[in-house]
This record gives sequence, structure tokens and C-alpha cells, in this order.
Amino acid sequence: MARDGWPYFDPEYETLSIRINPPRVSVDNTSCKDCTVVKVDSVNKPGILLEMVQILSDLDLVITKAYVSSDGGWFMDEFHVTDQQGNKIVDSTTREHMEKALGPKGHKQDLLKTWQGKQVGVHSMGDLTAIELTGRDRPGLLSEISAVLANLNFNVVAAEVWTHNRRIACVLYVNDESPCRVANDPSRLSAMQDQLTKILHGCEEGENVAHTNFSANFTHVDRRLHQMLFADRDYENRLLSTETEYDPSCAPKIIIDRCVEKGYSVVTVNCRDRPKLMFDIVCTLTDMQYVVFHAVISSGGPNASQEYYIRHMDGCTLDSTEEKERVIKCLEAAISRRVSEVRDHIYAGILYHEAARDVDRLVLELRYSETYLMRNLDLTDSCFLRFLLQH
Repeated sequence: MARDGWPYFDPEYETLSIRINPPRVSVDNTSCKDCTVVKVDSVNKPGILLEMVQILSDLDLVITKAYVSSDGGWFMDEFHVTDQQGNKIVDSTTREHMEKALGPKGHKQDLLKTWQGKQVGVHSMGDLTAIELTGRDRPGLLSEISAVLANLNFNVVAAEVWTHNRRIACVLYVNDESPCRVANDPSRLSAMQDQLTKILHGCEEGENVAHTNFSANFTHVDRRLHQMLFADRDYENRLLSTETEYDPSCAPKIIIDRCVEKGYSVVTVNCRDRPKLMFDIVCTLTDMQYVVFHAVISSGGPNASQEYYIRHMDGCTLDSTEEKERVIKCLEAAISRRVSEVRDHIYAGILYHEAARDVDRLVLELRYSETYLMRNLDLTDSCFLRFLLQH
């Protein structure tokens, strides 16, 4: 006899293994005199390493060393972390937050509530709409985008912007200007999308030159910006202007070898150290469908050395020259998208010009496009982004 419905599937089954073997988290301030040692043991699952690194990065912690092992069904990580000043994590609130987020109570639902500002989605920051923009970067672009939004009576509450190789990826969080409610008028949203797309196209032709979309998925905003630029294939373009992101001697050096005994591809990255470097690399490997089984991370002085033992999700290693070259290009792009060399000059300019609201003069004197200035900011400093977009 035919059955009318599907067999019942208990949604709790998906998290059964985690509930049977919940993650064990240790935050230790005694083992090492220079840093706090965070150890996490958990049932292995796809993307778990990225989750852990994302949590530590969102707490603005610096990972000075890390040891990763996730071969088989178990995941074991050890992170050596400090605050931005290079000190141990002594604040009890931060330590409790870390233990909760990395532990059994910190999965998915709790994370979305905890770091709302780090998520991309229509409801990711309360009653705000997230708009994703990709296109060619040029001077004055954000002023034009801001003018369109102002003319349509949209209020920009926050923004995250990256540029790389003359391409821009931007996530804007907007609502109705009055009375500051969620923007849900289809005709106005459609008009906004059309006008922003035209601005992003500029004088270029082709369907893939620019994109304007409304985000409906919950994705960490830094990861989403990486995904947007990756989809835009920014890694294929060489720098065409005077935007020199690295001194040649400091350029990332990436080598891909093979560990024949264990059947891994070994990705070795040596470059200048900076905050969120491990997140950017792990995020890129994960989104390219590679699984990190083991990793050793260390930083000494200004430089960092990171070694990843990976396979593709289908179990294959990186065998072809073309595949290796593509991974190297994508990692180079991921490392160079987040730079902060001109922050001090920017803040000095802001303090000088904020009273006069003279953004054009600020940009002219600093001799950078607005989007290039933003790319060189640590994106946690959203005050400058709001300043440029709203004035």
C-alpha cells in the first residue's frame, strides 16, 4: 500500500554525535609564560577548523602558534593566543566567552546570536537588509553608491568593503531612512538594485563585470567577502596600478609538495605575519573544497610560517601543475586582500576633516580612492566606513 508522506526524520539526529561526545575545551594560562593555550577536542566534522579559527578571530585574538590534527573521526587542536597587545587572555569575560563558543553550547544557533554583526543575511543585524556588491574599483565609487542610497531614502547602518586587484567586494547593511525600519518595499529595492548595478558597470561591458544581490544566507561576513572576490576571479588579475601591496622581499612564498607516505598535499606558506592570517588561509582552502587534516602554525617576529596537510573533498591530492598554480594564486589573493598599512594616516585625516565633513579633500590629500582606504583598514573599525558612506 502506498504511503502518503515521507518517513519521519528526527532533526536531532544530525547533532547526535556532538551530544554524545561534546567538545572539550581547555583555556590554560599556566603552561606558557607568553600566551594563553586553548585546546579543543571534538568529534570531527566538515568545516570545524574554520569554525574554531573564526571564533578566535572574532574575539580579536592573535594566533601565534597552532597545532591541528583531525585525521579520522576525532578533531584535536591547540592554539596559542594573545590579545592585540601580545598579552595573555586574563579577562574572565573573554575566557568564559571563548569556552562557551568553542564548547558544546557554541554551535550554530548560539554563534549566530553572539556575532550578529559578523553575519551576512537579511536578518543578520536585526531589521536590516544586506546588499552585496562586486565590480571594478575606481575613485569616487562609494560616493556614487552613497548618493543612490540617499536619493532612495535608505540609511546605511554599517558596511564592510574589500578591494583587490582593482576589484571591489562590498556588503552594505541598510534600512529605511524614516522611521528606521526594515527595507522591504519591492519596487524601491528593485530600483536600488538596478541603479547600483549601473554604477558598478561603469564603462565596462559584459554580464560578469558587476553584480548587485540581496543576501539571504547566514555567512560570516569576512568569509563572504572572500567568496565574492573569489567568484569574481580577482586572483587572475595582476596588480595594474601603483597599489603595491607588498614589498617584493615580503611577498608571500607558497609551495605545494606531496607527502607520499601519508597521501597528503603539503601547502607551505611563508609571509609577513598579521592578524587573521590563519583565518584567511583556512577560509580559502575550505571554500575551494579542500580538507585540512593536519597543520602547524608558528610566527616569529614579523614573519609567519604555516604548513597545511590537505586533500580535496573527494580524497584526491593536488597532482596537476594547473591545480597547484590555481591554489597558489588563490592563497596569494586571500593573503593580500586584508592590509592595514595606511591606518594611522587615515585616522589623522579623519580627525582633521571630520568637523568639516570634507571627504573629497580627505581622499585627495591622502591620494587614495575611498575603497582603497577602506581595504587598508582592519574591518572591525567600521566607524570610518560609516563616515565615508554617510557624509
